[in-house]
Amino acid sequence: MQTKTDVKTKFTKETYLYWYELMLLLRRFEEKAGQLYGMQKIRGFCHLYIGQEAIAAGAMTATKPDDKFITAYRDHGLALAKGISANACMAELYGKATGCSKGKGGSMHFFSVEHSFYGGHGIVGAQIGTGAGLAFAEQYKGTDNVAVCFFGDGAARQGILHETFNMAMLWKLPVIFVCENNMYAMGTSVERTSNVLDIYKLSNAYEMPSDTIDGMSCEAVHEGFERAVKRARAGEGPTLLEVKTYRYRGHSMSDPAKYRTKEEVEEYKDQDPINQVLKVIQKNKWATEAEIEAINDKVKKEVEDCVQFAEESPWPSDDELLKDVYIQQDYPFIVD
Repeated sequence: MQTKTDVKTKFTKETYLYWYELMLLLRRFEEKAGQLYGMQKIRGFCHLYIGQEAIAAGAMTATKPDDKFITAYRDHGLALAKGISANACMAELYGKATGCSKGKGGSMHFFSVEHSFYGGHGIVGAQIGTGAGLAFAEQYKGTDNVAVCFFGDGAARQGILHETFNMAMLWKLPVIFVCENNMYAMGTSVERTSNVLDIYKLSNAYEMPSDTIDGMSCEAVHEGFERAVKRARAGEGPTLLEVKTYRYRGHSMSDPAKYRTKEEVEEYKDQDPINQVLKVIQKNKWATEAEIEAINDKVKKEVEDCVQFAEESPWPSDDELLKDVYIQQDYPFIVD
């Protein structure tokens, strides 16, 4: 029986090293965020991406920097992957003025137009319509950029998904809808919330192409995204990708995740995407142990530095309270 690491890969040494370093950064950042939350350095809601890193990594190598990403509230990993600095991300978690949303958004509302990252949305499914809007804007402007709209399996139950799917297919929008199916929405399994267990089949009503992908494999994620991106850039419209993944932690930091067994969690940890990529690197002798250790140390320092940056950053000033609320400067309903 072949394993993932036995299969001859079409991907380069550079790609695997990129995947390894990126996923390690995401993992260590989230682990540190969880630790700081326990110390009450980070307040409010906090949803960690631990276990789902292969989605961000594979998506990045199959897209280009100008492609627009939008997601739900489990947004730290995708924000970092799109190039928002660990400093700006950690400062946002702290609520500091140097955060990527000026400390006003917190964990669920990372945002950076500069990095083509449009949130971070706290309302379940709200980003689905906005994701199609981002794609419409690119189509209207005549670019070949695509919009990648991420949502969870829980959001697949929202009515906005069906309205948006219909419109996206009608207008052949260059959007890729990505359901990060970690099987539990908040704390209830897909089996208990839907008669349709294969979420990719929801596209059938709109004759939208769809695919189901192993979300624990960078290779599979890249290949699935690559196919969808090619269709979108060619003007052939949207694709629904159901990426089957697993979060090792609870829904949020307040969730003890007692609705699943320890054995199930360990089964998925055996498929850990970081370890899978590292095995390929080691098998092909693409990096020495010293070089791997150097990557580990680099990531560790980056995370340590971002915590120090957040700690030393200022709080937003009082005069920031009503800024960035309305884009129209003379909006008539703002009062002193």
